[in-house]
Amino acid sequence: MAPVYENGVVREVEDEYLYDPAILERLDFAKSGVKFNPPISAAEPGAGLRIRPLSTRDYDRGFIKLLSQLTEVGDVSREQFLKRFHEMKQCPNTYFITVVEDTETANPEDSVIGAATLVVEQKFIHQCAVRGRLEDVVVNDTYRGKQLGKLIVTTITMLAREMNCYKISLDCKDKMIPYYESLGFTLEPGNSNYMTMRILKCSL
Repeated sequence: MAPVYENGVVREVEDEYLYDPAILERLDFAKSGVKFNPPISAAEPGAGLRIRPLSTRDYDRGFIKLLSQLTEVGDVSREQFLKRFHEMKQCPNTYFITVVEDTETANPEDSVIGAATLVVEQKFIHQCAVRGRLEDVVVNDTYRGKQLGKLIVTTITMLAREMNCYKISLDCKDKMIPYYESLGFTLEPGNSNYMTMRILKCSL
């Protein structure tokens, strides 16, 4: 639904998703090559859990707080969150921020317990193909050891397959390389270093 404005401020009256939740229901985890014990998937992540697209109401469910376990986020207001959400949604088939929600928690303000992002890049190469990037993978510290990291990463890779990405890539610390290799990722010879150039000064 479209954003609701009150005195010039965006207010949301119900969940609006960043992308169509039905896409997640179509993912065939049997094709992922990743084993789960016990078996789980995006459609059936386990008792009391739900995997779905980012929602406009996730600001109040702890999404920003969860990201702070990954990196410095800064002071993000509800209005900033909603503005960025709608900017992303206006780029269809590009941003697939996916979250894990604990639907039975006694603390609804911390119910978003995991998240990861697929960014789909439009290319001219490979006959105007699309490429995926896996970013911002995080699981709440208190929920680790429940296969949720593996589940959210596999969900993103299956989303990339669903979007017909010719490949999906990520940047990770050296200590995480064995983990991502266990999920099917490989290091590219001669291209294993990630380099950046800071252009603007910021607090992040």
